[in-house]
Amino acid sequence: MTPLDDVLARLKRLHPLMIDLSLGRIERLLEKLGDPHKRLAPVIHIAGTNGKGSVTAMLKAMLEAAGQRVHVYTSPHLVRFNERIVLASAAGERAMPIVEARLVELLSRVEAINGDDPMTFFEITTAAAFLAFAETPADAVLLEVGLGGRLDATNVIARPRLTIIMPVSMDHADKLGDTVAKIASEKAGILKRGVRCIVARQDDEAMEAIEAAARKVRAPLSVWGQDFEAFEQRGRLVFQAEERLLDLALPALIGIHQIGNAGAAVAAALELADLGLDERAIEHGLKTVEWPARMQRLNAGPLAALLQPGSELWLDGGHNPAGAAALAETLAALEERAPKPLVLVFGLMGQKDARGYLAPFRGLARSIVTVPIPGAHETPHAPEALAALASDLGFAAAPATDVAEALRRTAASPGPKRIVICGSLYLAGHVLALQDGTRVQSN
Repeated sequence: MTPLDDVLARLKRLHPLMIDLSLGRIERLLEKLGDPHKRLAPVIHIAGTNGKGSVTAMLKAMLEAAGQRVHVYTSPHLVRFNERIVLASAAGERAMPIVEARLVELLSRVEAINGDDPMTFFEITTAAAFLAFAETPADAVLLEVGLGGRLDATNVIARPRLTIIMPVSMDHADKLGDTVAKIASEKAGILKRGVRCIVARQDDEAMEAIEAAARKVRAPLSVWGQDFEAFEQRGRLVFQAEERLLDLALPALIGIHQIGNAGAAVAAALELADLGLDERAIEHGLKTVEWPARMQRLNAGPLAALLQPGSELWLDGGHNPAGAAALAETLAALEERAPKPLVLVFGLMGQKDARGYLAPFRGLARSIVTVPIPGAHETPHAPEALAALASDLGFAAAPATDVAEALRRTAASPGPKRIVICGSLYLAGHVLALQDGTRVQSN
């Protein structure tokens, strides 16, 4: 084990048997640390079920194109824990994941201050992130909610510069509520009095809950479909607001759903004009944005080498029915332009809705090969059970022992194919580690 593995393992043992449904525990820890969350650069706080990571990545690219120094906090990581805490570099340079030695020092400092007090893993690592951000100069902080919003450890920021709520759908119902309205109310817990919120496209149930929460705290909203919208036209992204019309490059991230994510990012950027976000910086950010495991093409490497010539290998970390619907829509558009038999290599965490995930691929996927998720922090669906469910839904489906076997089996039948490894960010991290010959660090 590395020093980082060792400290992470110790911190996980502090996790309480009962979750304390309040922010009191992390607030007490942060007070002992000198309240680093009160000494941050302007914070953009981002919640939602799908699209949080993409809009965060777009805003990071836009801010850096404007010469700003940016901190970023996201979760979970794909391969290495360091990915969660990205620290600003000098102006004009890209922010990079925190170096391991610094991360170990920060986590050890937080561990020493906390002692043996019960503390969730996310709470204690969020405290370390705030320390890192407070001690490193920056012009902005992009802060992604871990789960929900109202009681999330990131919600100790009393007055962010801007909030964003990305599309809300059913996910984590056991923790956030069993209706879209209840989940949206939890996510709207990041709204603050007088702080504008950019609201991405929502269904009516979610929008009503967000508007009710905004009225309660008197938070002004900029809402998709009312105050702004974005669409693709002739290979360009058109952003339209009451007093703005921008003709921009399409985002570098692939997928029809990224048009909506880009629209929210542009709306947010226009609210952050004081940080130098002009049209040039916005467009440059859209053209250069990177976000792994979101409809990512794997053109080379040991896994791509297992396939028939002419085949395509894609990786997507979407893990709920709404994410699956967005992926299916993108794949349907690809099929229309360049037809190829579609094979899903599919793994899913045990608490996720497997039937809801697979439903959008009916009539689109030729076959499904189900796989385990090595090293997952929770129990995943068994490949055999997933294959049985997929068969019940009408797919040709079979389990495999691992991703490599799934790809070899797919390559055994003649002709090029479009293979998509999907269903879980943890599976995506495992695949990226296989590509690089590294080891995934436990989430």
